[in-house]
Amino acid sequence: MQSSSPRIGIISQARMTSTRLPGKVLQPIAGRPLLHYHVKRVLQSGLPLYLAVTTNAADDPLVEFALAANLPFTRGNEHDVLSRYQQCATQYNLDILVRVTSDCPLLDGALIAQGVHDYVQQNDPRLYLSNVLHRTYPRGLDFEIFSRELVEEAALKATLDSDREHVTPYIHQNRSGKVRFQHVVLPQDHSQYRLTVDTAEDFLLIQQLIEQYQADTLSTDSLISLLAQHPELVALNAHVEQKKV
Repeated sequence: MQSSSPRIGIISQARMTSTRLPGKVLQPIAGRPLLHYHVKRVLQSGLPLYLAVTTNAADDPLVEFALAANLPFTRGNEHDVLSRYQQCATQYNLDILVRVTSDCPLLDGALIAQGVHDYVQQNDPRLYLSNVLHRTYPRGLDFEIFSRELVEEAALKATLDSDREHVTPYIHQNRSGKVRFQHVVLPQDHSQYRLTVDTAEDFLLIQQLIEQYQADTLSTDSLISLLAQHPELVALNAHVEQKKV
């Protein structure tokens, strides 16, 4: 890492052609697109946010959203999302990357900010810090932090399609043998909850949480408490299985 302050950016991957719920990130909730809530929540971290969208014409509406919201963006290969991250890091000269996905409208900016603080304190470009590998947070509050050095190494050496599509397997499976790990975990396991949007049932839950309970204003702890108090809401998408990496 450089001796001067590192340039840190949150990169959110987004596309309109998701297989299970196409166009989900622009579906409206309380009159605003899902992506609005994602952006609002992530920017509460105090860090800059970049959208990494595809070159498909279908994603032109995402570019329009980014321009209207004054968000920097990059466009790249639909299936090689890893290259999109590398491209974005290069284009905006980022040293440290935070990976999030645009189908998570209730991400906690304060949680991300704390993760970044802990990462920067260690000044180690071989560090991968996340709440993903040892999962105790509800799915949908996911973030991963790693250096541009690691993403460039992965982009150069990762050959499997799944490596390219899912961005970080080459890093978090430590195929270089030189990655150090730090896991962000809760005292109790709340990974049974699902706050990401991949299906119509997922969307319905998020819609109810925002429209009826103002979930877009709640902290991680308050979100978990709300879900614990409302098993009928949790049941809306409890059967949905996460797509395998």
